[in-house]
Amino acid sequence: MCGIVGIFDITGASEIDRNLLSRMNESQFHRGPDEGGLHTEPGLGFGHRRLSIIDLSSGQQPMHSQDGNVVLTYNGEVYNFPELRAELEALGYSFRTHCDTEVILYAWQAWGESCVERLRGMFAFGIWDRPRQTLFLARDRLGVKPLFYAELSNGQFIFGSELKALKQHPLLPKNVDPTAIEDYFGFGYIPDPKTIYKGVYKLEPGYSLTIKRGQNGFRPKQYWDVKFQPASAGNVAEAGEELIERLREAVKIRMVADVPLGAFLSGGVDSSGVVALMAGLSKEPVNTCSISFGDPKFNEAQFASQVAERYHTAHRVEQVDPDDFSLIDHLSGLYDEPYADSSALPTYRVCELAKKQVTVVLSGDGGDENLAGYRRYRWHTYEERMRALLPDALRMPLFSTLGRVYPKLDWAPKVLRAKTTLESIGRDSMAGYFHSVSVLSNGMRSQLFSDSLKSELQGYQAIEVFRRYSQQVPDNPLSMVQYLDLKTYLAGDILTKVDRASMAHALEVRVPLLDHKLVEWMATLPPDLKLHGREGKYLFKKALEPYLPNDILYRPKMGFAVPLSSWFRGPLKQRVQQALLGETLKSTGWFDEAYLHHLVTQHQSGLRDYSASIWSLLMFEAFLRNNSK
Repeated sequence: MCGIVGIFDITGASEIDRNLLSRMNESQFHRGPDEGGLHTEPGLGFGHRRLSIIDLSSGQQPMHSQDGNVVLTYNGEVYNFPELRAELEALGYSFRTHCDTEVILYAWQAWGESCVERLRGMFAFGIWDRPRQTLFLARDRLGVKPLFYAELSNGQFIFGSELKALKQHPLLPKNVDPTAIEDYFGFGYIPDPKTIYKGVYKLEPGYSLTIKRGQNGFRPKQYWDVKFQPASAGNVAEAGEELIERLREAVKIRMVADVPLGAFLSGGVDSSGVVALMAGLSKEPVNTCSISFGDPKFNEAQFASQVAERYHTAHRVEQVDPDDFSLIDHLSGLYDEPYADSSALPTYRVCELAKKQVTVVLSGDGGDENLAGYRRYRWHTYEERMRALLPDALRMPLFSTLGRVYPKLDWAPKVLRAKTTLESIGRDSMAGYFHSVSVLSNGMRSQLFSDSLKSELQGYQAIEVFRRYSQQVPDNPLSMVQYLDLKTYLAGDILTKVDRASMAHALEVRVPLLDHKLVEWMATLPPDLKLHGREGKYLFKKALEPYLPNDILYRPKMGFAVPLSSWFRGPLKQRVQQALLGETLKSTGWFDEAYLHHLVTQHQSGLRDYSASIWSLLMFEAFLRNNSK
């Protein structure tokens, strides 16, 4: 796993500032502490930081083709590179190394832009083809690996694995995009392709970008999308066996490494299933790690230990301080833009722990999105049934009114906390789902934002992130929200969290449940094999019954949470007041000071639980302070 950067002169062949390229590259030292390399020529500069995983003695980058015509800087792993290598050798290409990097070089020469369609793995790379005077960028199908880019006022195009690399360039525009603020407080992250800055973008998952020198204008091109087209899956037992076999193959190809390898083991279904299959494929005990919390409401360590004992893994567990909030400022620098998933804290710590033991880990990420594990999917299907019972003309005003007048009972038992559900049913399906996942609802954002920010937004609302997929979403209600999460939440939140937290420790994370061939197959499963009654991940759990005990498979989902609510009323009380009511947020002119005061006082008095809203504001304030340096 690595970090990549590049500078390309679109208009001509001007000299590239090698010192600037080096600073961009070294800002990502943490992504690849083993080696660094630069390549410059008129009008082009590539940089690379390497974390050596396969073929440790060779594979240095940027890598040149044997004829010298093509240069590559690449971050990721292509798991089917042996098969592609054999295919390329049959076409007459010869190889100097045993790594996947050289395979990508010659795949480009053999197949051009379509080479990316043959790659199976996680990747982000830049290729310079000198005879064609063409720069080609690509990102993997699900967005496991990141890639940022911008076109600058001097005609240069720059790219990098992290936004911090682009920030090294003095001409990078750092004007905050008001629509990105709206997206952030809606979703808790800034969905692709935007970043917090105007004119700075993320290349979307499943997209490539071709820029030819001297030609004006370029647009990313989609080369892959997931199709939810349910096919007959036979009986549950047969479908379950096929799921296990397909996952086993995805796990197996991700266990190839020339460095120590292990797995995250949270004690949940997905990571436990991955570890069970790894144990069956490994001659040696699998290295596993997990973290525990002092608070039993957040602690899954006992379940992780059960799995570790069953499969005789080399298990390592460490307890995290339940008041581990020392990372707040560090995280804002790690993510480079506002990012409000508080599980980034324990994720950072488990990556820190894993690195003490291994350099590569397998994780269970992707199971919830692909196999319908989130509770919100169940609630969405319930709401859809209600929507189907009443015509829109009656349902929308009725439930909108009920939602508006129903009190917000944060302190009450869950059965009485119906306000969000009523408000969701009063909307159309897509808007209802957006309402259920929003960090701050439409109404809360309206109260939070100042008149000047609202004016800048010109009516824009974060729901447009979902609306842009209106033509692609499946008709089935469950498949629709799975598709939306695969396009937004997975890449923007989950994979961003894991990439930055793992790379901060020079740790490579591989995700077998996001193997694109497996994802394509899972999308063909009938929805009722994913969400069956109240049981999410139904088929996966049935298939894993021979491998895991029922109290692992069928216990309530816990998640990777931290006790924000009590933090903000206790040890972080003063910090919250200083951040939300202090000069940093006030000076932007973007927020309503009275509403900020309301959030703080209502939460700290115990009348309301505004912990998610406060955390998002804390992280935004930390970003602003970090960005001003």
